[in-house]
Amino acid sequence: MTATSAGIATAPYGELTEALRGDLIRPGDPGYDEARAVYNGMIDKRPAAIARCRDAADVVACVRFARDHDAEIAVRGGGHSAAGLGAWDDALVIDLSLLRSATVSPEDHTVRADAGCTWADVDHATVAFGMATPSGFLASTGVAGLTLGGGIGYLSRRFGLTVDNLLAADVVLADGTLVTASENSHSDLFWALRGGGGNFGVVTSFTFRCHDIGEGGTIIGGPVFYDLSDTAEVMRWYRELLPSLPEELSGWIALLTVPPVAPFPEALWGRKVIGIVWCYTGPHDRADEVLEPVRTYGSPLLVGLQPMPFSVLQSAFDALYPAGLQWYWRADFFNEISDAAIAVHRKYGERLPTGHSTMHMYPIDGAASRVAADATAFAYRDGGWAGVIVGVDPDPANAAVISEWAKDYWEELHPTSAGGAYINFMMDEGQDRVKASYRGNYDRLTQVKRRYDPGNTFHINQNIQPASGSSA
Repeated sequence: MTATSAGIATAPYGELTEALRGDLIRPGDPGYDEARAVYNGMIDKRPAAIARCRDAADVVACVRFARDHDAEIAVRGGGHSAAGLGAWDDALVIDLSLLRSATVSPEDHTVRADAGCTWADVDHATVAFGMATPSGFLASTGVAGLTLGGGIGYLSRRFGLTVDNLLAADVVLADGTLVTASENSHSDLFWALRGGGGNFGVVTSFTFRCHDIGEGGTIIGGPVFYDLSDTAEVMRWYRELLPSLPEELSGWIALLTVPPVAPFPEALWGRKVIGIVWCYTGPHDRADEVLEPVRTYGSPLLVGLQPMPFSVLQSAFDALYPAGLQWYWRADFFNEISDAAIAVHRKYGERLPTGHSTMHMYPIDGAASRVAADATAFAYRDGGWAGVIVGVDPDPANAAVISEWAKDYWEELHPTSAGGAYINFMMDEGQDRVKASYRGNYDRLTQVKRRYDPGNTFHINQNIQPASGSSA
């Protein structure tokens, strides 16, 4: 189903207004500019209408309306999409942000989260019971987008990716029907949802397995910073150390500028550093032994490891990265951190263009790497890292500067990569990049797409095009 601007402009949105419990917001209505804004301030889209859905029935009504009136669909969960795909010019935006319930079953060790939840909502529900489910690194990130892309986070080494802990999902399909996908129901769809993005329908709720972490939800974590001149030594040490660590301890490595805010020491404000943010979720009586090598290596400028609720670490960087900043993303997977890559990191770390711009590498090993590459749609299970380069700044006048730095950095680093990238970190980069990011799983994904969305209704995403032929 391919929409035309004319078809969208003349669609009888009054009909949809009557069918919704939620609100339908159109150009000129109060709140339109706020409703169309996404996390990435570099994105400026003007949808034909934004449906603020209040339940799954509203989502069904939107999908059926779009089908009947040849309207294009964009789907917004938390709005964090790197490429800003939660809004689109002239589209009907299915906005799930009002669906925010998160319900824990302590006895079953599960949590059911609506698709408008952020990870702050889920952590609030689970950490109170000393539990968590693997998620990402910012509490403001939406549950839906992160999950559907795979879900790499602090707990991945110990408990796998977010999709490895997904038990079921309620999905509105392109024909307007609602199904539950799990290992026992629509298992092919369930396989595809675990990393295949928003290609197969609108997920309205997720059920996840939870795990006991730390002591009553209290972990030991925080940053360790080193001088930027130590980049090569720290990266070589980190690449050898991390795979040998107990899986209760994980750490992601970054090139960054120390933020000019507490609790960072004022003497370090504005200083470019190489840092590692650690998270230990094991028994506290073993913490000193496990953390000893990461506390004592080299000559750190700051050792910020301390006990805290997991939700505090998960949200630690949210205030530094509020919605509306300018973002330009480039990303790759890496099987190793080679000496050639380290030279590139050192070069562009010295050129960090703004205080918010940064490079992160997140480990995908331990439990996440023990899942077969074809067990879920997420294919990169080699025990390496997901790398991301982001040029970030509040000022639109700096958009070109941060974009060029990220592009140049990526161009030099990409030859050291494994090829594809984590789709949650990708801009609009074309079909070849999408295919590379799914490796050998791409063809199977096209078959599932043909079965559940043969007309490619859901294509405002990192798109998987349906295989040709019958969808029967």
